[in-house]
Amino acid sequence: MKYILPVLLFLTLGFFFGRSFSIAETTDEDEVATPSTSSINDNTVVADPNSNRRAITPIKHIVSEEEATIKIFEESAPSVVFITTSTVRQDYWSRNVTEIPAGNGSGFIWDKEGHIVTNYHVIEKADRAQVTLSDQTTWDAELIGIEPNKDLAILKIKAPVEKLKPIPVASSHDLRVGQSVFAIGNPFGLDQTLTKGVISALGREIQSIGGRPIRGVIQTDAAINPGNSGGPLIDSNGRLIGVNTMIYSPSGASAGIGFSIPSDEVNWVVPDIIQFGEVRRPILGINLVAEQHIQRLKMEGALILDVVPNSPADKFGLKATEKDRKGNIILGDLITQINDEVISTNADLFLALEKYNSGDTVTVGFVREEELKSIELVLGSKMELGS
Repeated sequence: MKYILPVLLFLTLGFFFGRSFSIAETTDEDEVATPSTSSINDNTVVADPNSNRRAITPIKHIVSEEEATIKIFEESAPSVVFITTSTVRQDYWSRNVTEIPAGNGSGFIWDKEGHIVTNYHVIEKADRAQVTLSDQTTWDAELIGIEPNKDLAILKIKAPVEKLKPIPVASSHDLRVGQSVFAIGNPFGLDQTLTKGVISALGREIQSIGGRPIRGVIQTDAAINPGNSGGPLIDSNGRLIGVNTMIYSPSGASAGIGFSIPSDEVNWVVPDIIQFGEVRRPILGINLVAEQHIQRLKMEGALILDVVPNSPADKFGLKATEKDRKGNIILGDLITQINDEVISTNADLFLALEKYNSGDTVTVGFVREEELKSIELVLGSKMELGS
């Protein structure tokens, strides 16, 4: 019995000190665990097997590619606008005038004077257009000029300078397939929408509303839908490289094939429209025989139908197609070359002339009565002919 009391005392003290040590050990801040979760070294919170909660992995940081995309959108979006159009109709009986919504599209700010670039087909049938900026303020727009053959139009708004952020412009001649591109616009009326893709192909050709081909067009898989028309296609530095103009899609929605007018074309057309209200491209002063007729004749080149009086073609002696007294057709000059560029179709001639300015001297190669000839002439302008 004399040993029982010391043993009980020893066991009691051991239990007391052991419990105290355990509590101290588990109350360390770095080792606390909740009943339903536990921590692992990479800061991922893993759900307890006995809990119905999903595991949650906290975001540590945004990767550099995402940061770049976010920056592109935040810096470029203030330059993109939403365009709404309407037409005015007068009731035949009551003579009341009604304004009817015609459509919508996108555009972008060109300069601090308030010029807005968009597609011609966005405003083609409109009597009125309004421009909504990224801050949701809306402004009546004035039509400055159009170029249907490039599907481009210029509007102008009288917004304060501090609201106008022109988009930076890049050259499009050195683009490469595979480059990342971004489209910002208002598809289906949803404002400030960003889509991302790559340049799928270069040098595509599409038909303009004016009926002439637009060559050198950029093809992209960045989603472009109705309402994106007129919006910018930008590179990874946030610079304009094209104007989104159309999609190729049986359904009318994005099918991964969109087309953009290259910025070099835009930068060539827009300044002329702003300054003169039209594109003052250089001209020869001729009208051409329709393409299908030339094909029937199995000829390659641009066949002159008639020559405009007092034009460069008239002054330098190019000949038009005529009829003799018996009604026989005498073919005019068939243009086959402008300087070193071969002309096989009417479109080739239009596109070749776009590389020059009024007043430039060019060598025109042509076939007359089965004989190859050439002349040097000075290109004129539409203004000189009063048209």
